[in-house]
Amino acid sequence: QVQLVESGGGLVQVGGSLRLSCAASELAFSTLAMGWFRQVPGKEREFVAVISVSGANTASADSVKGRFTISRNNAKNTIYLQMNSLKPEDTAVYYCAAGRWKDIYSNSVSGINYWGQGTQVTVSS
Repeated sequence: QVQLVESGGGLVQVGGSLRLSCAASELAFSTLAMGWFRQVPGKEREFVAVISVSGANTASADSVKGRFTISRNNAKNTIYLQMNSLKPEDTAVYYCAAGRWKDIYSNSVSGINYWGQGTQVTVSS
């Protein structure tokens, strides 16, 4: 069974940093691409970043390029999202996801079967 557990959200001031973590079951971690999405009330869930199974390939949304970095620690079955230079518009619930690269990268939410429970990130101005 695939399980994803996020942690690391919280309240931070504009310009600050946070690091999100997502611990995955070994099955997911060794066979699926993994990524991060975010969602605010009233809006659709949107793609943030994705990392390949090997970790050799990553991609991120234009809105976070240069500020957010996705990475993985294979020894811990964990991926991370390092978020720097945070802005108020980054405020959202952030979700970890596991699935095919193309579904994550193309924001095909309906094609992704595995999600974490979400963690709130609030950036105050």
